[in-house]
Amino acid sequence: MSSSPALSARGSRLALLVVGLCWLAVLFDGLDMFIYGSVLPHMLQEKALGITSGQAGDLGSYATFGMLVGALAAGTVADRIGRKKLMVSCVALFSLASGLCAIAGSVGVFGLGRTLAGVGLGGLLPTAISMVSDYAPRGRAAITIGLLMTAHHAGGILSAYVALWIVEPLGWRSAFWVCVVPLLFVPVLLKFLPESLSFLVAQGRTEEARTLAGRYDAELPAAPADRPATARWENLANLFRGGEWIQTLLYWLASFGGLLLVYGVATWLPTLMRGEGYELGSALTFVVLFNLGGVVGMLVAGRASDRFGAPRISAIWFALTACGVFLLSVHMPLALTFAVVFLTGVFLNSAQTMIYATVSIGSAPANRATAVGWTSGMGRFGAVFGPWLGGQLLAADQGDWGFTAFATAGFSSMVFIGVAALRTATAAPRRSAGNRATSHHAPAAGQ
Repeated sequence: MSSSPALSARGSRLALLVVGLCWLAVLFDGLDMFIYGSVLPHMLQEKALGITSGQAGDLGSYATFGMLVGALAAGTVADRIGRKKLMVSCVALFSLASGLCAIAGSVGVFGLGRTLAGVGLGGLLPTAISMVSDYAPRGRAAITIGLLMTAHHAGGILSAYVALWIVEPLGWRSAFWVCVVPLLFVPVLLKFLPESLSFLVAQGRTEEARTLAGRYDAELPAAPADRPATARWENLANLFRGGEWIQTLLYWLASFGGLLLVYGVATWLPTLMRGEGYELGSALTFVVLFNLGGVVGMLVAGRASDRFGAPRISAIWFALTACGVFLLSVHMPLALTFAVVFLTGVFLNSAQTMIYATVSIGSAPANRATAVGWTSGMGRFGAVFGPWLGGQLLAADQGDWGFTAFATAGFSSMVFIGVAALRTATAAPRRSAGNRATSHHAPAAGQ
């Protein structure tokens, strides 16, 4: 038998390789996602492509709609062609789509580019999470995924600097040409990224999986049991049986409000801050601070949730987010505004993640993937609605209400996840009492 230190070290070289490559891929994902919001003030100021505030909101929603399609299709496509091929395809797709945005001569072509980019962005993130989960060292999956998610916010920070340093002298199209650069990363992924061991085993390519695992001293996963297609629909139906439908809808509504807030703020933060009277340089600095807060928040929220419970942390985080977003509608001293933006980023970006943690922890193991997947999928409709809502408010010359609308979404998510947590806490004593009654009349194990 291997000693415990040997077991913990097993596959560390392979984990480092996979996490590093996936981190870079997600960095480019974040750059492409946030670049539109970072260059939008320039596009509106220059009236690029004849774009209006209302159209700008629609264009922001096109990318998030594409992400909805990509996220929902990712699991099925990955099961068919493999996670490595899907990751490579997603990086190539959003890079080429950014090239289409760069050469667009009309709003329609630009919108098509953003929609296709969204499909690639939506497919990449869940696939990358699955890849690092496969290869994470034993007992380190959560922190590994948290580390991966910091790349998304690092991409947001990079987008602000691209807008600040490149767009001013070269124009808005140059930012989207920068987003084509990840296409050069495709050959690197093809050469160095290994295929998922779980996928290889599931496809019956056991010898190939054994060779790969042996090369890096990684652990070979067990072959999954065959599951009929009807079992997947059975898992979905389980979310609505008995009183579970109330809990399911509360989680979905909380996720809708959370992603409306995340993508609404990500798209419109620089533009709304300029509308509050801040200079463009300061408005882009807000993007940097917002995403730095996201990096810190991802690392803090997990520890806090382990200690105090994910539902409680999610509800508190959403309340603090709503307060922060509402404060941004008040013109404060610049230093204080910087602090509020940073703290809002800390709470906002991890509050939504804690919804997923809440659903995951509260679901039966056999139903967990379905529950989390559908909670994320329903939330994506909020991601589509958020950018559109901001555009409509600006088009109606009601930009001051943008922060209020997004803050309201944060408070609503606080209420929904809070009620869901209270229902769970109320049901737990009943379940425990039932279990104690059963165990009182049953013989102890081994007797």
